[in-house]
Amino acid sequence: MTIHMALLDSVTTCLSQPVHYAICKLGFEKKDTYDINNILSGNGEVCWQSVAEHVCYLESDQSVDYIKSICSLGPVCESVNLYLKSLTKEQFVIQYASWFHWTNCTEVFLEVFDVLQDTQATEVALGLMKLTSSLERALGDVYLLKGNDCPFLLRDLLASDQLADVFGQAVMNVLRVFIGSPYGLNLRNVLWHGFASPQEIPAKYCAMLLFLTAGLGQLLQTYLLQTKCVLVHRPYVIFVSLEELDAFPDLSNEILSIAEELVKQSSFVLKIMLPFWIAALTAFKQSKYADSVILLLPQLEVGLRLLFTTTNKCPNRLLTAESSALYTTFDEMLAKHLDNEEVNQLPVVLEEPAMDFLWDILNHQEGPRIRDRLSHGEINLRTFPREVANQIVGFAITILYRFSDEDMFSLKEHMVIKPLMNCASCYRSRFHPISRLKKQVLECMKSIHLWPELPTVPEEQVQIIKGLEGNAEANTLILMVSEIISQLHHYMPQNCCCSDDLINSVLTERLLMELCDTRICTLYSPRPVLEVVVVLRKISAQCHQVSQQVIAGAGLRYTQWVNKTLRSRQRHNYLRMLNRFLKSVLQYTENLVTYTSPEKNKWDETMELTNKILIKIRKISDRKLMLMHLAT
Repeated sequence: MTIHMALLDSVTTCLSQPVHYAICKLGFEKKDTYDINNILSGNGEVCWQSVAEHVCYLESDQSVDYIKSICSLGPVCESVNLYLKSLTKEQFVIQYASWFHWTNCTEVFLEVFDVLQDTQATEVALGLMKLTSSLERALGDVYLLKGNDCPFLLRDLLASDQLADVFGQAVMNVLRVFIGSPYGLNLRNVLWHGFASPQEIPAKYCAMLLFLTAGLGQLLQTYLLQTKCVLVHRPYVIFVSLEELDAFPDLSNEILSIAEELVKQSSFVLKIMLPFWIAALTAFKQSKYADSVILLLPQLEVGLRLLFTTTNKCPNRLLTAESSALYTTFDEMLAKHLDNEEVNQLPVVLEEPAMDFLWDILNHQEGPRIRDRLSHGEINLRTFPREVANQIVGFAITILYRFSDEDMFSLKEHMVIKPLMNCASCYRSRFHPISRLKKQVLECMKSIHLWPELPTVPEEQVQIIKGLEGNAEANTLILMVSEIISQLHHYMPQNCCCSDDLINSVLTERLLMELCDTRICTLYSPRPVLEVVVVLRKISAQCHQVSQQVIAGAGLRYTQWVNKTLRSRQRHNYLRMLNRFLKSVLQYTENLVTYTSPEKNKWDETMELTNKILIKIRKISDRKLMLMHLAT
């Protein structure tokens, strides 16, 4: 599976002509030397008024003239870059570190200063990506001083009245020249979506944004002192249940060395982007897991965009779109249809397991949504887990291998990569709603399996309470459950069911594990299916809660009985609960949660409710059997 190599070599930029001009040339056209002292006070503070004077406006409607503004700010950025380079790290820390505290990640901005000193192209781009995501998160915290529901898009955040009230509209317009507007340099989006190659991002823009972030800290400090407000930082997203992401084995140095060779000859990699790939693998080996993933995600997007445009025969979409059109991003590339309603051919090329993985890590709401959360500054870069990075790098290696010439590698190298490829080929979605339903069912089963271990009546205090022996109502319900299950019996794996004890055979771990292990295509599930899954998940959640309440209630009542603090009526209810609920597992509705709570303890109403549900189930089952009979 290859992409024509001539295409890889012929692509010299992924920036459209106007965007390339704006980023790489426009800010260099004015050759004036700008005196840093014009925008820097004696104590090192940013003179925002002087900076804002370089923002130009259209005469027609007084909106920002981005072309003229970029041109005018070019020499200012160069002056800031030279100034920062003239400082030692110690001088910079003494002068500016405190002005970055408002971002809640001072160390990220101090690292960007280090990057400016050696100006390696990949490091500058990485620094800008980390700076813009951290800045966005911090600006969102400031927004919440005055408003609710922080905008998801940086563009909307920077255009908000809330931030203009705190920093001033002129200051926000300066920022919008660099980030957040598709009409400006739009550095954040161009980098995070993988359109810019390393050599296309001028270091002076990184320096300018670092300088402006410190200036925002100065303005904010004044605002907070005047208003007596307190800036509260939203907590970072923490990855839970990391074992659910465990799709690929731990990457050895041998695999990583092979990967470094793969990127040099894989048709998935544009030659102009090769330094990013090498830097990503190097960062992983150096245990810089956040850096590795930040570098790698845009490159996966570039490679997939190359595949997308090739397979769908729309080569023009490999480039950045103009300001009036949308970029071709992950969202569109992973969709079922193109914007012209034709079927997207990328899933055919990638195949279902790879598509499931991409949807899992990027799109599903209950998944980690790595790219969104990293690019919007929601993850603590210092504590980014190796487990997550390992999965993304592992997946990337399998894609590189699939789009490589297999004859280039030795048998040993093939054998090293083979376990990764096997994992990739059998991947199933973990975060699709259907997958989450399966997980819920198994968790509920584990909870119900604890019922036989519940404490019963203390042996020395056993007493027969009238009305419990041979309970006809309970027996009727059990018979109804058995009848319904028998009708479904032939749909179940026969090696897992026991016809002598239908109810308990349905509850077996073996049966439910096998049923939940049944492969169901989750890619592009129809809306009606998803709507049913939503309801089933609610039912499953309620069942689980009922089970937990039964376990908690039984334990509590037993303890009270042993301690002789249980009244006669409570003892009666406790025995009724054991007699009725430990016989079978029934389908419960949301009302059942209320009935079985310790506060209500309405066991008779529970029985009545269950009876009604079983009658409905039996009616539906009978109707289905009748229709099947008529069909034959």
